[in-house]
Amino acid sequence: MTRLLIADDHPVVRSGLRKVLEAEPRCEVIAEASDGKEAITKALETKPDIALVDYSLPLVNGVEVTRQIRKQLPKTEVLIFTMHDNDGLLRELLNAGARGYVLKSDARQHLVGAIEALASHKPYFTTKVSETLLNSYLAKDKLAGSPITNRERGVVQLIAEGHTNKGIAIQLGISLKTVETHRAAIMRKLDLSSSAALVRYAIRNRIVEA
Repeated sequence: MTRLLIADDHPVVRSGLRKVLEAEPRCEVIAEASDGKEAITKALETKPDIALVDYSLPLVNGVEVTRQIRKQLPKTEVLIFTMHDNDGLLRELLNAGARGYVLKSDARQHLVGAIEALASHKPYFTTKVSETLLNSYLAKDKLAGSPITNRERGVVQLIAEGHTNKGIAIQLGISLKTVETHRAAIMRKLDLSSSAALVRYAIRNRIVEA
């Protein structure tokens, strides 16, 4: 039996995924989460075989959720289930430890196959995602990497969602001074002068949804 965690901020999506997966005789949904922080907590509590993680989670994004789960639960595979196929995002998620990536538009065709592959600890990518990765690889010399780190990207998300420095410190479990240091580094690296400009950057780079 493959034990599954579903992390998505939309109740309808979670309900639909649960219905599809529980129709499979070898699948069992053991937990659900509506934001990134809850996803990490539930994963540590239940130790699923596979965590289905949406990239665009509130509080802690899918990259950081993936990194935390893979670091603390190396036997748990992470399947990214999202609407985004941005090549930079794909690279970040792979570097964080994701081994499967299915677009929501491809769910009907590929979701069960992806679960079966990851249950056997084999990677799974749809044709469209594989093409995106290949094109990214072939053009890698022309692509500039993100100027900010994964942790800084998480801070950008929380700032764009309207959290204060104190709130960000609580969400990420770091000191207020560390948040202020990250924030200053982000503004310097991105050459931004205001929070409004940072929010625009977050939307433009799909760190948050408009």
